[in-house]
Amino acid sequence: MRLLATLLVLAVFHASSLAAQPRVVASFAPLQSVVAGVMAGVGTPETIVKGGASPHAYTLKPSEARLLDGADLVFWIGPGYENFLVRPLQNLGDKARKVAWAELPGIELLAAREGGPWEGHGHSHGHAHAKGKAETDGHLFLDPRNAIVLADAAAAALAQTDPANGERYRANAARVKAALAALDTELAAKLAPLAGRPFIVFHDSLQYFEKRYGLTPAGSIAVNPERRPGAQRLQRIRERVKRAQAICVFAEPQFEPSLVATIVEGTSARVASVDYVGVGIPPGPDAYAAILRKMAADLAACLGAS
Repeated sequence: MRLLATLLVLAVFHASSLAAQPRVVASFAPLQSVVAGVMAGVGTPETIVKGGASPHAYTLKPSEARLLDGADLVFWIGPGYENFLVRPLQNLGDKARKVAWAELPGIELLAAREGGPWEGHGHSHGHAHAKGKAETDGHLFLDPRNAIVLADAAAAALAQTDPANGERYRANAARVKAALAALDTELAAKLAPLAGRPFIVFHDSLQYFEKRYGLTPAGSIAVNPERRPGAQRLQRIRERVKRAQAICVFAEPQFEPSLVATIVEGTSARVASVDYVGVGIPPGPDAYAAILRKMAADLAACLGAS
């Protein structure tokens, strides 16, 4: 009887512990992965944008709206990137704590470049002063140093929401940060040989990755990935491919690939694909590193080919 009573107490304690776990939601896969690493052993953050869908043109589903409504803590990049979340998060009011990655102290932010040809140093690569607004390039997650900042911020926000597990969050964050630093070193070594090898991207999504690892972008096909570029712009990009002697033109799995074939017609440029949201990569703590490693491998496979 004494053993049975002890088991019942433990079962009740375990159930209450599970019930007390914070309900955490992340906007999309790379962000969810970093937060999942910080939450390891406590819980798993839910993800809104799944399956490799693009956050640029996303529409919130009713089930996802309910997910947000039940959240204690929401992680997102900010209004300049996931515009579809602005009003739903405003409607939450004080029901949930929100952490905007673009607004964290210590984050490196780059100004958004215009689409089309990028000539030399004529386009801004500097910092945007209005954080989280449209003039800031929202793809900040493609620099592992920014992910390191997020790990610390996630641990602090989670510990504030769930003080009982505060030490675990902080210990997890230390491990995540060490892994991210090692990933940064690994990618720098892999990508160093690609410096000076020009390429064109579908839309200007890789600026943080390019800048961090010394790559040589020459332009983007689309100004806005949600809008098909016109004939005049396509002609300008085709001319840019020839003038810059671009080695590769990279498509993205989320967008129309036929435009890339149009661009390279009559040039020596190769066609490849690069994916920054993780199509086909299982979600979880290892997804962030897997996404960046695959990006580096895809870039190297095309740009490094003889």
